[in-house]
Amino acid sequence: MRMADCGGLSVEEEREVNSFLERVNKLREEENKDAIPKNTAVKFLMARKFDKQRALELYLNHESTRRRESLVNIYPLDDYLKQELNTEKLTILPGRDRHGAAIALFTARLHTPACTSQQLVLKGLIYQLDAALESLETQRHGLVFIYDMTESKYNNFDYELSKKILNMLKGGYPARLKKVLIVTAPLWFKAPFKILRLFVREKLRDRVYTVSLGQLTQHIPKESLPRQLGGNAPDTHGSWLQVCANVCANQNADIDSYFMTSKRSVERNSRGSVSRRSLSSDMSDTLLISDIDSEESKETINEKHNCEDKEKEVQMNGDETAEKEVTVEKEDSCVNNTGKRRRESDPIMEAGSVKKTVDSAMDCNNSETNDQNLEIPKKKRPLSASSNNMFEDSVHRPETGGLNLDELAEHCRNLKRKGMYQEYALIKLEPPAGTFTVSKAKYNLPKNRYSDVLCFDHSRVHLPGRDGDPSSDYINANYMDGYMQKQAYISTQGPLPKTFGDFWRMVWHSQVMVVVMTTKGREGEQHQDYTVTGLFLHNTKTDESRHLTHLQFTSWPDYGVPSSAAAFLDFLHRVRSCQADATARLGNAWQGHPLGPPIVVHCSAGIGRTGTFMTIDICLRKLEDTGRVDVQETVRRIRSQRAFSIQMPDQYVFCHLGLIEHAMRQGKLQDVDWTGFDESDSESD
Repeated sequence: MRMADCGGLSVEEEREVNSFLERVNKLREEENKDAIPKNTAVKFLMARKFDKQRALELYLNHESTRRRESLVNIYPLDDYLKQELNTEKLTILPGRDRHGAAIALFTARLHTPACTSQQLVLKGLIYQLDAALESLETQRHGLVFIYDMTESKYNNFDYELSKKILNMLKGGYPARLKKVLIVTAPLWFKAPFKILRLFVREKLRDRVYTVSLGQLTQHIPKESLPRQLGGNAPDTHGSWLQVCANVCANQNADIDSYFMTSKRSVERNSRGSVSRRSLSSDMSDTLLISDIDSEESKETINEKHNCEDKEKEVQMNGDETAEKEVTVEKEDSCVNNTGKRRRESDPIMEAGSVKKTVDSAMDCNNSETNDQNLEIPKKKRPLSASSNNMFEDSVHRPETGGLNLDELAEHCRNLKRKGMYQEYALIKLEPPAGTFTVSKAKYNLPKNRYSDVLCFDHSRVHLPGRDGDPSSDYINANYMDGYMQKQAYISTQGPLPKTFGDFWRMVWHSQVMVVVMTTKGREGEQHQDYTVTGLFLHNTKTDESRHLTHLQFTSWPDYGVPSSAAAFLDFLHRVRSCQADATARLGNAWQGHPLGPPIVVHCSAGIGRTGTFMTIDICLRKLEDTGRVDVQETVRRIRSQRAFSIQMPDQYVFCHLGLIEHAMRQGKLQDVDWTGFDESDSESD
């Protein structure tokens, strides 16, 4: 392959290139491989902005991907590869985007999975990307990947292939991936699209856009788009393949001349219409996943809504769920300017109460508000706060390590209760992984139920602030990640009378549909161990109501842990079921994680019983996904977002026993002999 021109590098960049070459070629020498040339080193460093460590990680991922997918050797004269290339399903366009990035186009309707292999498609992709990356301009300005789904059918879609392409582009190929533009996504695409979000995370999450044909020109100049996408660029696939062949044969291929026409048009646009370019650039940074609900694509989206609403229609069980109404009425800056009396239910209330009135619970003294989430159109739910994050980036991921079920049971039997206490003690010795500056502020201290249970600054829930009130954005609550789900929960204290209004503002602002309470109630129960109650949260300013489900676990004693892991597991699965029902009812109004909005979980302090609930839920999901679990590491990561979660050693032990009980109930583990486990008492929160 012809070496790219490495000119134009600064002295510092040249130094990084030489250092990178030394590191990589030493590794290759140990593997009896030939050294890589300088231009290859430049590609990897360009892709990671000359961060040598990140470039090295990219190189290792790239090598691993090629070996895993059998892409080490690509022969362009292979008849099957030539046939794949000639389908034109994938090409590199002659134009560039407004920032100089090259544009790769994958046309989904031209792909028939039954007629080719994933390996062959990936070979065709890499063959063309390798040629495009011979351009120093492409190395510097990166790559835009257009996934055109116009007129595609379900049998054109290959989920595994799409996942492989995205994973390779985001972390296994030496090019800066600037954007992925999914054009005209059909009705059936939403479900696999949501699943794909779970696999491609990190920095790519803000670079994936779903757009209509009309919106595409807000990202790519019309002069750079082919006619099929509403542009006026000529069909150049044949000449592009000739460029690729010349590059591969080490012939003098002037790669930049292929992009020259578009380059001139980009420069002309920059000179002739600065304001238009600036506007388009700004728009391209803000038109994220919510674009699919735009007016331009409304017809398709309405059809999608109708289709999915029929598929997901779920009725609540009216026989088991009592109904409550929580009316949120605010003056001026909060929700309502009518001066009406505020009414709401106490979230730490007795479970059987039908309605309560709390005077001045949500008083507001200012005439303005920044709470944009409360100012939504009637009967239309706002998009998820995380819907701009295309791919969720949770601290709980499916890494290797941990224990399988048999190993988990053996681990507990060997350590016995005393040993598990010691294991927990090591976690408890670790200092908090953050600061508590906002919680310690003088004006916020009265809002903390306990003076020693504060919120990390980095993960705290921010309420919409009000001018002149520095405490208005504070509540003692932290966002907590679930398994492969960013901000799956909100961990919070049991609200005080002075924070009732803040609690319901948080529920509204975070679009919560399920509230979990692990402290006891004082009235009749619907189940032996837990109570399910329906709530209606009403915004009197927008006249919008939301149906919430309040689940209260009533068998957790003030001291200790539940006597029955089985009862707790039943409760947890009921919570999951209610969350799934609520998410299904939202339909396309929810564009966030497939598991739905955050679940509020609280006890008294919001660390002990609350942390135990989340630990078991996270571990169960990881166990269901990977067959392995690491309770110790899960607790550490939970404590990194809500300090001191899992407050007592018995709660730590209960997390293990709950997982083992679940496995035995599922028939995945034989009954465990706990003889000599050395039961002992300990306190809970």
